[in-house]
Amino acid sequence: MAEKGSGSILQFAPFQSSVDEGFWHRLSSLKLNKLGIDDSPIPITGFYAPCSYSQVSNYLTVITESLPSNSDEQSSMAAISHGSRNRCSVPGILYNTNTLESFHAIDKLSLLKEEAKKIWEDIHSGKAVDDSRLLSRFLLISFADLKKWSFRYWFAFPALVLDPPATLVDLRPASKWFSLQEAESVSAACNEWRNSSLTAGIFLRSDLCLILLFFFFFVSLFKAKPKPYKSAADVPFFLVSIASDSQATIRHLKDWEACQGDGQKNKNVRLTSQYAYELLFGFYDPCHLQNNPGWSLRNYLALIFSRWNIKSVCFLCYKENRGYADMGLSLVGEALITVPQGWKENQCVPDAVGWELNNKGRKVSRSIILAKSMDPTMLAVSAADLNLKLMRWRQLPSLNLDMLSSTKCLLLGAGTLGCQVARMLMAWGVRNITLLDSGRVAMSNPLRQSLYTLDDCLNGGDFKATAAVKSLKRIFPAVEAEAVVMAIPMPGHPVPSQEEDSVLDDCRRLHDLIHSHDAIFLLTDTRESRWLPTLLCANSNKIAITSALGFDSFLVMRHGPGPFRTSHDVKAEDANALSTDMGNLALINRDEGQRLGCYFCNDVVAPTDSTANRTLDQQCTVTRPGLAPIASSLAVELLVGVLHHPQSIYAAAEFANTSNGGNSEQPLGILPHQIRGSISQFSQMTLVGHSSTSCTACCSTVVSEYRKRGVEFLLQAINHPTYLEDVTGLTELKNSANSFEVDWDIETDDDEDCVEI
Repeated sequence: MAEKGSGSILQFAPFQSSVDEGFWHRLSSLKLNKLGIDDSPIPITGFYAPCSYSQVSNYLTVITESLPSNSDEQSSMAAISHGSRNRCSVPGILYNTNTLESFHAIDKLSLLKEEAKKIWEDIHSGKAVDDSRLLSRFLLISFADLKKWSFRYWFAFPALVLDPPATLVDLRPASKWFSLQEAESVSAACNEWRNSSLTAGIFLRSDLCLILLFFFFFVSLFKAKPKPYKSAADVPFFLVSIASDSQATIRHLKDWEACQGDGQKNKNVRLTSQYAYELLFGFYDPCHLQNNPGWSLRNYLALIFSRWNIKSVCFLCYKENRGYADMGLSLVGEALITVPQGWKENQCVPDAVGWELNNKGRKVSRSIILAKSMDPTMLAVSAADLNLKLMRWRQLPSLNLDMLSSTKCLLLGAGTLGCQVARMLMAWGVRNITLLDSGRVAMSNPLRQSLYTLDDCLNGGDFKATAAVKSLKRIFPAVEAEAVVMAIPMPGHPVPSQEEDSVLDDCRRLHDLIHSHDAIFLLTDTRESRWLPTLLCANSNKIAITSALGFDSFLVMRHGPGPFRTSHDVKAEDANALSTDMGNLALINRDEGQRLGCYFCNDVVAPTDSTANRTLDQQCTVTRPGLAPIASSLAVELLVGVLHHPQSIYAAAEFANTSNGGNSEQPLGILPHQIRGSISQFSQMTLVGHSSTSCTACCSTVVSEYRKRGVEFLLQAINHPTYLEDVTGLTELKNSANSFEVDWDIETDDDEDCVEI
């Protein structure tokens, strides 16, 4: 920049931007959880500080707190509105687009003009005098690719164009402009002002003549402590006045209006043009250059001229060193303003410039990719939830991800079905999964059971539950998975006396597991292994989902609620007292036939040992390979439907072939009771089965016996399968059926025969 008297054009150092990584994280969260496809402008806040180092300029920075929080926009903005001692806040607008094409198609010229118009109107309305942060408005346009964690963005710092441009008369370090005493006084005043959180005003430099001119107005203020201006917090413009004894005082920008008015009311005081250039208008200058003031001065000059018609402006570029005023780094300059075309009487909005240039001086957007710098676990969590959060944008706004993530699921069986169900649960956002199994991984398992590899089969095989949990955590480190290695006690499998205590401990442990989980999946490979879990789920009114396979057919069903509704949770008080006072029990529905049935409600025999005296293909679950993934997926979808239904476990069954075409008022569609499918026929049916008063697992008789007798009842049911038939009345029913005879009278030409059916 030229020396004094050269009259060169006043040029400004452009603003530079910096985006903290936390800003992009907050924006991503805000878009996924709240904004969706809404691309409305978002108010944000930027921060910058006066330059504090001779070689580096301070950037305008946006940080995590620049954006409103997901939960409370007002509290977030309140938290950042005050800035801090070493930075001031300025308002901005974010336009975040939904596609990269939309980002490139933004009318940048129109956006810039729109913000410039706001600045222009704030100047003429006086808002920019009360809150001079408005002079430093900024724009940010962006596109967030949340799949790749990449962001494209572009800042603009709108500045009104002076046409013709201002002329620079002089620009020197403040230490060379002020006398030593004045410089010390200004430094002290600035430091006191900064410590008291004053952030707005004008500098006024006065010699003896000028002090006499304004004596009546400032005399009481020179020795007074400046008052804080709460309504103009963090505004980087200020006023300081220096008396004849070089005592400087900081003043707010709006005080200039009062000063000017009061001075003209005094008949003995004349404000002459020869003293106008002595006004020093100070501002926070983030620029480190010694030959150019910072970008903030552009709109400041526009305000000074438009508001007060001052054509010769002395300005102070306020800078600091370690948080304190530095008169050697700060600059003082004088600029001359020629009346810009069209500025008189606010005839039109001036032209504006301000889109940020890159390091090569070109007008192009910037991009950043954060995937590599992020913690892998956090990336996995964000990526895992992406599909679910996108569902809420258009397809499923009522999807409750918090409920899904907090739902505790117990998977009984870690085989073909258990592995698939665990994977599907994680895909739906379920984060708490417990797998129970007593088996080990065999060589034949990995091809069909997706959580195992060959390494899990070596040296006799790892326990399935343990290996499955390790695999789940490798797939998704944030999952809270637990392995339980134990067998499920089963009716029809008598227990030797020496093993009774161990088996009863397993019964108690299974009771506690079911009681502590929200949803239980019955995924075992035998019928009898499903009996005890079904009974325990009916006892505790837990959501139970069964999935069972044939060779080319499958069954997926949700169990109905238990026969009793309690006023409090059922808890085990001691080892043998898995019961509650029957006086607290009330039938959900006196007609049990209206309650949805369980897996055993259609049986007329008690579950027994189904693997004895069977060949290998009958002992193993031999199915078509595509069957288990289909059944497992439907089982998880059924659970999600139950969780989102207003009546949850008590929801009535719905059918796909109803008169309304299978439509449902629920956002996830119908909620069936049973789904039976056949791959060979490529068919699928939704059926309903109501509870049986003689069910060996969920009827009121069985649940009552369990509650009254606890593990004693279980032991008798395990060792004597016919006991369940006796208790439920099935034995009597079968005896009646076997003794029932029908006589058919058949007339022939010969004689009559009696046929027994």
